[in-house]
Parts: sequence; C-alpha cells; structure tokens
Amino acid sequence: MTDFERYYQRIRSQQKRDALVWSLVLATLYLLAGNLSEFSLTTLWESLPHVFDYLWETLPALHFSTLFSGAKTEGSLAYWGYRLHFQLPLIWETLQLALASTLVAVCIATMLAFFAADNTQTPRSLRIAIRAVVAFLRTMPELAWAVMFVMAFGIGAIPGFLALALHTIGSLTKLFYEAVESASDKPVRGLAACGATKLQRMRFAFWPQVKPVFLSYSFMRLEINFRSSTILGLVGAGGIGQELMTNIKLDRYDQVSMTLLLIIMVVSLLDTVSGRLRRRVVEGKS
Repeated sequence: MTDFERYYQRIRSQQKRDALVWSLVLATLYLLAGNLSEFSLTTLWESLPHVFDYLWETLPALHFSTLFSGAKTEGSLAYWGYRLHFQLPLIWETLQLALASTLVAVCIATMLAFFAADNTQTPRSLRIAIRAVVAFLRTMPELAWAVMFVMAFGIGAIPGFLALALHTIGSLTKLFYEAVESASDKPVRGLAACGATKLQRMRFAFWPQVKPVFLSYSFMRLEINFRSSTILGLVGAGGIGQELMTNIKLDRYDQVSMTLLLIIMVVSLLDTVSGRLRRRVVEGKS
C-alpha cells in the first residue's frame, strides 16, 4: 500500500468516525428536546388521519345538475362565490400592499447593502451600525410590527405596509450585502487602478455582478410578502386576511375555501410572472 492510499484510508476512517459521533450527538439532542417539549409519536400517529379534516369541511357542496345555476341555488358555482364582490377588491388590496412594501424595501435595502458590505471600503462604525439596525428589523416578526402599528395608526393598510417594509428591509439587506461580499474583486481593483471613485466602483464593478442575485431575492420576497400580508390582515392590517378571519369565526366554511383558493391563484400567478420577468431582465429573453 502506497503512502497516498494509507493517508486516504486514514482520512476516510476519521470522516466515518466524525459522522458517527455527530449523528449520535444530534440524535441525543433531538430525543432530549422531544422529551422536554412533551412530544409524543403516539399522539402524532393517532392524530395524523385528522390533519385534513378542517380542509374537507371547507370544501363546497357542488352539484353537477345545478353547477351553473344562479347565486341563490345551493350547489352552484355562483352560490359558492357569492362574496367575490367583497373578496376580489381585498385580494387586489393585498397585492398592492405586498408590491408597494417590496418596492420601497428593495430600494432602501440596495443602498444599505453596499454600505454594510465588508469589501466596499465603508467605515467600520457605519457598517456595524447598519448591520445592527437591520438585524433588529428582521428579528421582529411582521405580525409583531403589525400589532404595534395598528395600535399607533389604527386599522387599515398603513400598518401592514410599514410592518412588511421594515421586516423586508432587514431581511433583504442581509442577503444583499452577503451577495456583494461574495462578488469578485478583480473588476474593483481594475477600476481603482484607473482612478475610479468609490461610487463608480460600486456602480460599474459590483452592481453588474450582484444584479441577478438582487432580482431573484426581490421577486422571492414579493411572494413572501403577499403570503405574509394575508396573515397581517388577521390583526387588522388590511387585505384579504380580515375576510379570512371573519369567515373562520362565523363558520362560513365554503367561503374559507374560496378565500384560500384566491390566495393560491394569486401566489401561483406571482410565481409565474416573477420568473418570466427575471429571465427577461437578467437573461434578455422575451
């Protein structure tokens, strides 16, 4: 056996021992955590068949013979969607809320990211201050921000907008400055050798490299904000969430399913549109 083979076997044995040790440690921690939290596999197994009971209750009772009848006929599509004239404007309001908060947050996070990155020659005190602020913004959940702003501004779209915008600024700034830090420094050194200013280096060296990443994170955050805005409506922060909570409280099961269906449709549409926009902007595809 050659020296290389002996070295390889020793490394492989060490890796196997490390994998076994860490697996045992994680399994032990998992079991201890389950014991402390009173987690029971028996309860989980017994309750598993009832997980989707509520969803089955929300399904409307449609009848093929009266499917296309009027809104007063039970079992028809029109009867199922008798509250669409309330729900569609709320869905539109929720979409506007998510879009407005995302656009504002992306603009602010883009500027903060370049000043928070380690490789943009920003003063250390400024970097630490920006990172501390955005860490606080993303640590507070959107729901906590929304409750605080509802108490300050009252029920409406403003608390939802502020809650989503602040949390999005905190989340995107971290993702953005990490993308800037992972960018290649060769274009930066080239522009610096040519006498480019700090702003010019950010504009012509960093930005072309990080733009696709920024767009991807921005589109992803738009989808997240739309889903989050439906939850914020539960505390009076505007949007379709208030309608969903009202239907749940009043046991209007068929309208719960209609509201959920509208949310799923809009999320799917956002996913399709954002993917096409990203390909068109980043890859130049029509």
